[in-house]
Amino acid sequence: MGVRSMTKFKLKFDFWTVITLCIAILFAIFLLYPMLSLLASGFKSPVEGTFTFHNFTKFFQKKYYYQGLLNSFLVSCCVTLLAVLIGAPLAYLTTAYKVKGKKLIEILIIISMLSPPFIGAYSWVLLCGRSGIITKFFQLFGIQMPSIYGFGGILIVLTLKLFPFIYLYVSGALKKLDVSLSEAAESLGCNSVKKVFTIILPLITPTLLAGSLMVFMNAIADFGTPMLIGEGFNVMPVMIYSEFISEVGGQANFSAAMATIMVLITALLFIGQKYMINKKSFTMSSLKPIQPVAFDGLKGVLGHIAIYLVVFLAMIPQLTVVVTSFMETKGSRFLAGLSLESYRTVFRGLWHSVANTYLYGLVAIAIIVLLGMFIAYMSTRKKNLLTSTIDTITMFPYILPGSVLGITLLLAFNKKPMLMSGTITILVIAYIVRKLPYTLRSSAAILYQISPSLIEASVSLGCSPMKTFFKVTAVMMLPGVFAGAIMSWITVINELCASVILYTGSTKTMSVAIYAEVVKQSYGTAAALSSILIATTIISLLIFFKLTGNRSISM
Repeated sequence: MGVRSMTKFKLKFDFWTVITLCIAILFAIFLLYPMLSLLASGFKSPVEGTFTFHNFTKFFQKKYYYQGLLNSFLVSCCVTLLAVLIGAPLAYLTTAYKVKGKKLIEILIIISMLSPPFIGAYSWVLLCGRSGIITKFFQLFGIQMPSIYGFGGILIVLTLKLFPFIYLYVSGALKKLDVSLSEAAESLGCNSVKKVFTIILPLITPTLLAGSLMVFMNAIADFGTPMLIGEGFNVMPVMIYSEFISEVGGQANFSAAMATIMVLITALLFIGQKYMINKKSFTMSSLKPIQPVAFDGLKGVLGHIAIYLVVFLAMIPQLTVVVTSFMETKGSRFLAGLSLESYRTVFRGLWHSVANTYLYGLVAIAIIVLLGMFIAYMSTRKKNLLTSTIDTITMFPYILPGSVLGITLLLAFNKKPMLMSGTITILVIAYIVRKLPYTLRSSAAILYQISPSLIEASVSLGCSPMKTFFKVTAVMMLPGVFAGAIMSWITVINELCASVILYTGSTKTMSVAIYAEVVKQSYGTAAALSSILIATTIISLLIFFKLTGNRSISM
């Protein structure tokens, strides 16, 4: 009886049980433990080290601090509203009508979405700052341009950066709608405007909510844009960073408390959005999808102008940095002539930041691919309480502000025996934890298309579960895995929020170097580095299109 029980016990520890336990331990160490460290630090007195609510009461008692939270909500709500007002009509027009250059438009929108928002802020400063090109041009005619700094500037930069989320979500939803519903409404006398608000809008509401949450989360978590052009308009990520830097010599308890508040807010918003979507969601078979019709006449001309104008405004940051990277500079000023001096400066003194970006990104992506494949397989084919918990925990960093993640990792791994602050390891861990969801989602999606009978056949022929996974399952998953990995890679190389907290002089990445050069007003060097980053992003995007065979990114 004892031998049988021991045998039964041993059989439970197969390949997938071991993998599940290992991944659970990794997430407990590198995600749950840091989050608990953040929470504990927020409730700790910086002097006595005892439990206290002082850090939280200090935040809500002083207007300077809670005003930053209100400002973050104001910016995020306004950006979300504007992104919906721009992205949803744009998606409808490009789906319902034959728009000239539609494929190029979609690619440009995706490129504008994938570049870092702080590049947008920096570009608009070059154009509309106090000494900006557009500002000086209008000054010749005695016209004073509105300031790009403060609330208005943040709103413009983040809206143009984030409306593509709405565009992609709504485009995907519209392609799945059955046009027979619209035709039925028209046959009953419903005009075009009424049809949109009574038929189409209610059907895409769950998708619109999902896209709106993504915009809101990105806006509330953004650090680079308000840091560069906020000028006194304080928001939470900047305040958390400032408090953390000022307290870094001691115990950063107050910044931990502020970060905890941010985590609670984002978690509540995510849960609320999930509840709303589950309440309103439904499945629909697109037996007769929307067929684009001709976009002619005055309506077509105005529609094309509006679409091209929005895309042009969204692409201004990329165009600005590429053009200015080839201009001659003197200090913070651009001169009339062309020059490669900015690129020479990069290769002479800042090339290590470019090399670091590629190195850390590749290491992170290799681990992300392996973890993404394992977790996707566990969550779809080995469902139990533990694998479901791991799958849920893995998606949480998707909504976690990068600056908060950086602080949690520093607080958790700033002393022995797990001293990692200032090392490459802590940066790579941050990238893995924050960007894993992209690869995980695409890996899980392709697994649903692979028949379990193929894996069962391999096992029945004597192949071990481990060998079956690597020789059969993994090979069949590769197209989806690579697509997700490239998206993870693009977001890793553009990461600023976590990197700016975790980097040291020797571990500086491209995004941090660009930010530092902009702060120093070395605009030419910043433009050259930004151009290299944009070029890397575009090449990665082209590889994504090649591997997937698509010309769009589904959200």
